[in-house]
Amino acid sequence: MCYGPAMAGSIPSHARAVIVGGGIVGCSVAYHLTKLGWRDIVLLERRDLSCGTTWHAAGLVGQLRSSHNLTRLASYGAVLYEQLEAETGQATGFRRSGSISVARTKERLIELKRGASMAKCFGVEVEVISPGDAGRLWPLMRTDDLAGAVWIPRDGRTNPIDTTLALAKGARKGGATLVENVTVTGIHRQNGAATGVSTDHGDIACDAVVNCAGMWGRELGRMAGVNVPLHASEHFYIVTEPMAGVTRELPVLRDTDGGIYVREEVGGLLMGGFESVAKPWGMHGLPKDFAFSLLPEDWEHFRVLMEQAIVRIPALETAPVRRHVNGPESFTPDNRYMLGEAPELRNFFVAAGFNSVGIASAAGAGKALAEWIVGGEPSMDLWDVDIRRFMPFQGNARYLYERTTEVVGLLYAMHWPFRQPASARGVRRSVLHDRLAARGAVFGVVAGWERANWFATAGVEPRYVYTYGRQNWFPCAAAEHRAVREGVGLFDQSSLAKFRLQGPDATAVLQRLCANDVDLPPGRIVYTQMLNARGGIECDLTVTRLADDAYLVVTIAAAATHDADWIRRGIGAARVTLTDVTSAFTVLGVMGPRSRELLSRLTDADLSNAAFPFGTARAIEVGHAMARATRITYVGELGWELYVPAEFALGVYEAVVAAGEDLGLRHAGYHAMDSLRMEKGYRSWGHDIGGEDTPLEAGLGFAVALEKDGFVGREALLRQRDKPLGRRLVMFTLDDPEPLLLGDEPIYRDGALVGRITSGAYGHTLGRSVGMGYVTHPDGVDSAFVSAGGWELEIAMERFPATARLEPPYDPRSARVRG
Repeated sequence: MCYGPAMAGSIPSHARAVIVGGGIVGCSVAYHLTKLGWRDIVLLERRDLSCGTTWHAAGLVGQLRSSHNLTRLASYGAVLYEQLEAETGQATGFRRSGSISVARTKERLIELKRGASMAKCFGVEVEVISPGDAGRLWPLMRTDDLAGAVWIPRDGRTNPIDTTLALAKGARKGGATLVENVTVTGIHRQNGAATGVSTDHGDIACDAVVNCAGMWGRELGRMAGVNVPLHASEHFYIVTEPMAGVTRELPVLRDTDGGIYVREEVGGLLMGGFESVAKPWGMHGLPKDFAFSLLPEDWEHFRVLMEQAIVRIPALETAPVRRHVNGPESFTPDNRYMLGEAPELRNFFVAAGFNSVGIASAAGAGKALAEWIVGGEPSMDLWDVDIRRFMPFQGNARYLYERTTEVVGLLYAMHWPFRQPASARGVRRSVLHDRLAARGAVFGVVAGWERANWFATAGVEPRYVYTYGRQNWFPCAAAEHRAVREGVGLFDQSSLAKFRLQGPDATAVLQRLCANDVDLPPGRIVYTQMLNARGGIECDLTVTRLADDAYLVVTIAAAATHDADWIRRGIGAARVTLTDVTSAFTVLGVMGPRSRELLSRLTDADLSNAAFPFGTARAIEVGHAMARATRITYVGELGWELYVPAEFALGVYEAVVAAGEDLGLRHAGYHAMDSLRMEKGYRSWGHDIGGEDTPLEAGLGFAVALEKDGFVGREALLRQRDKPLGRRLVMFTLDDPEPLLLGDEPIYRDGALVGRITSGAYGHTLGRSVGMGYVTHPDGVDSAFVSAGGWELEIAMERFPATARLEPPYDPRSARVRG
């Protein structure tokens, strides 16, 4: 049997799936689709397999990633590449050489140790080693300036071209057709779905189109009306002639403080890196004949990496350079790749923007996307890389160019807690932005929104000073936190995503999508989740009934595209419209025990508990304007969110500030909100809850109306309810008031690893760090199990005693919220 590529003239007229792009990712998707039983698959490559970015990649196969599921996928890649030759007969060059990451500073060592602790949760073998041990593993390396290192013995490396050819051969053996020298010129669309492709050799009708076009992914997306925000950047490495002391067994070396990586290559060294100011490429389109091509050498730009490499490996200063490679790679605005079905077009899938980790990620990404295509939904929580995390504006060419200059270097820069990007800022601003800035606001960015994270007090410079300890904003946020707990605070929550769902079938649609009962009288607010068929939480939001046929759906800014897509898919043919009204309203959160007193000065509306109970919303006069006052909270105190038409917002803001002056009103930011919500045990979607977590496991059973028939996920919850819960979200407080919880810390019960922290913050009311995380036990996790155990949390390889409970440590009965 011949496994060579099909000729361009032999493309079929129909296929079940058409994959566009023959790099390692496209070949992986094809391979994994055949493993799931699909045979009628066509992969189209505009030139030759692997000719874009894949062929010049460094071939590093690291396992440890920023989340559990991404680590699972990366670890799967190492296993697959190890087995491909036996399966296909095509050598891959894969071997487990191990990897060493070194730290020049104490802060970098903390980062590495935190990663090593996290690796335990993910099942990755890792060891913190001394500089001397690192030197024995890597004899050519200078170690006298190092603080420490981390050794991952099962990390690997592979030959990118050979590995791609092995995946391609496996895909062909499974029945796929791979065709080279065919260019896709258009995407067929009908009734909101992709139905085929046009090529320079004819049309192909299909059930699914998969964009694996790499650097060309954004361009292909635009053909389909799909936003694929990525941009190419020049990426540099050198290969030396053979060097004394370099052996085939040498581990991969990463000196991220110097921005460099190094591995063995035919007896010499391959050294590349990620400079702090990158060189975006292809702003005016990519050359049509770009195949197995490189960009011009730029030794001046490469100098900073070369200088750092000589610091770490002095022998490089005199080593003859055999090759200088400048090959473009694609990067996304947040340095995470894109995976999934596009929200703009059904049956159009994307796997692109791999940010220099495409070789390591391709196997797992291909497997996950193939399962998504075949199963109709993700087989695991892929939110970290879900294409729906991006906003439409992020496909803007100027935005992508500016952000790319920064994100390349961020791959190896310090991954500080709360680090904010410096480039392409100021894109989305609340009406109140300048007023908040004048009061010392320091902004973070979420979904493009500039949001006040904290307010600098007198003597504090309004900028972040990063550290793994208490950052410079810590006392400022503490004062904001206390103001909300003891008096009254003011939040700008305008970034909340707001959707109006209206039509004759609105109630029926929401009753099917929502786990809670939303068929309540107008003016009532319902906190609810929307579930997948497995009972996992796809959306976490509030629904306010405005009229018999109209609802306001509010969710977090980061989930705006995702949640709108989920709802639109659920609408189907129903007589309902979903309209994004986010920009129409500024949202002022007036929160704290004195919030009622403050707002009563601005309105004649009765704000008493009897007249305006928790969970209600109504239009009231505020100052000279009308606002929809919503009695709800994410901070665990009495308060109202005021939804004000944007053009009236400044007037209402000024009135609130003036009315609260003698009450000690304090502007508060999202750092304070996070610590407040953590003390109260409020969950955060994307961290504490997601598509693999059910409301019962997450302690959100109170928001589920199991007696309501027909909602998505109900059957899964009924099955789960009838047996002990082997996995529960548990609250923790550290006994020691000094350490800080940030998330992903291992959880130990009586010395056994039983889970990890999903989010953490310092609780200023409690005077210690508070976190929440899932704990697993085959016999069930209940109050008795929690209270009977001795608990510890591990931070940077050090364990600290903790107190565990199933209910929040602050106001567990919500007396303050409902007062």
